[in-house]
Amino acid sequence: MTHLTVYPDTDPATVLMETSDGAKIAEVLAGIGVDFERWAAPHALAEDADQDAVLAAYESDVSRIMKDGGYQSVDVIRVKPDNPNRAELRQKFLAEHTHDDDEVRFFVDGAGAFYLRKEGKVYRVICERNDLISVPAGTTHWFDTGPAPDFCAIRIFTTPEGWVGHFTGDDIASRFPKFEREAA
Repeated sequence: MTHLTVYPDTDPATVLMETSDGAKIAEVLAGIGVDFERWAAPHALAEDADQDAVLAAYESDVSRIMKDGGYQSVDVIRVKPDNPNRAELRQKFLAEHTHDDDEVRFFVDGAGAFYLRKEGKVYRVICERNDLISVPAGTTHWFDTGPAPDFCAIRIFTTPEGWVGHFTGDDIASRFPKFEREAA
């Protein structure tokens, strides 16, 4: 379930706020400059739908976001629990970092958790199918795929280089609760 939990950035044991209400999540994240939307595909996709099929299913929303944000490239990433590089991917994304580009992700399937550090707080957003999150360039954050990553996401970029992280070297991610997808 899509869920937002807000913590002081110095105390992961203290919960300042939490909600699963999509409108409230969008409102709270907008307060720190992060966009959050819910989308729906006009038709069902196969579990193994390729990039072209995924992009076609969400064409109008992707086109709108790309036009509004001046984005120039888009792709689809799919990571399954049997991915041989899953541990390396998790560790890479778990390190706190920033980007020169916005990080725009739409979850076609599965789930993952974004952790955004801003204004003395950590905002943990568990995103799942139909969630779009747009993290502005320069926002300090990390992402957790969980130990058995299982997601498919549309990634939208300003530059063709795509994902380039600038790591802060802070170990903050090690102090906050990890994303562990609950069994269905």
